[in-house]
Amino acid sequence: MSQPLILSVVDQSPMREGSGPGEALRETIDLAVAVEALGYQRYWVAEHHNLPNFAGTSPEMMVGQIAARTKSIRVGSGGVMLSHYSSLKVAENFRILDSLYPGRIDLGIGRAPGSDQLTASALAYPSYPKEIQHFPQQVSDLLGYLSDNIAEEHPFSQVRAAPSSSETAPQVWLLGSRYESAMLAARMGLPFAYAHFFGSSPHEGPAIVEGYRSNFQPSALLAQPLVNVGVHVLCAETEEEARRLAASRNLARLKSRTGRAKGIPPVEDALNFPYRSDELAFMEQYSRNCVDGDPHQVKKGLYSLAEQYQTSDLSIVTICYAYEDRLRSYQLVAQTCGVSP
Repeated sequence: MSQPLILSVVDQSPMREGSGPGEALRETIDLAVAVEALGYQRYWVAEHHNLPNFAGTSPEMMVGQIAARTKSIRVGSGGVMLSHYSSLKVAENFRILDSLYPGRIDLGIGRAPGSDQLTASALAYPSYPKEIQHFPQQVSDLLGYLSDNIAEEHPFSQVRAAPSSSETAPQVWLLGSRYESAMLAARMGLPFAYAHFFGSSPHEGPAIVEGYRSNFQPSALLAQPLVNVGVHVLCAETEEEARRLAASRNLARLKSRTGRAKGIPPVEDALNFPYRSDELAFMEQYSRNCVDGDPHQVKKGLYSLAEQYQTSDLSIVTICYAYEDRLRSYQLVAQTCGVSP
């Protein structure tokens, strides 16, 4: 793919071992200010619950904080886990944000719980978690509330999401890493953000995205399919340094998958960890899904992914122990890929 990359950021507000959520959330805001100055297009914040590695539980609150401290970058959720919530309430939250920061707000929505099943139950209590078959109706209701276009036969057709609609509206994206999300985005005529960084089906990713494109049905919101791909990236001055820093991220992922997570570990702890052979195999497979290295290697890797997915629109997720190394990675990526304010 010869055209320039459009680069954005997805931030999960990673927490270091021994640090707290307040520091992680403040670093998320600081990073948003910094990457806006570098020329990144969007800044999306994630939703996770009861996960020791990540501090972001309420993307709508973080979107407001970030938009207030930035000037032009689009700010949004990557994403709101809609199955936990009322479509009306989500519409109202993002209408308020759009009223305050018109033309800058993105509403990314996902169907995953962003947590374990016990936590999902706690989020719904004293009711029960919504069954996944209700998700398409929730998305349809959300779009109706945002556009003041709820069908007359709908039981809540007389309800309006306040504040009343303005000249702009949040741009709604459907997020996912499976065929089901891609097909729903295609059927509803929504932009689709594919989470390559999840690593759940990396080899199927291009086929999932192509399925979205080939089944896309134009809507009042979008005439042509629009794809963003999120990818783990860690860039440093040398390949050796990048792989050294990535050891923290890789061990954090391993501990998260095995129920031992307690934050992003220091680099030296990750390098000296007594890995079993199966754990080393897991991390090797996981790291193949990431783009790590020096600036030349990262640029080559990002353009390769852009070619595989046939999109120049990529979102970068960078996790490492030190905030300074995370910021430096985004700076190097911007420089090598020609991103400018």
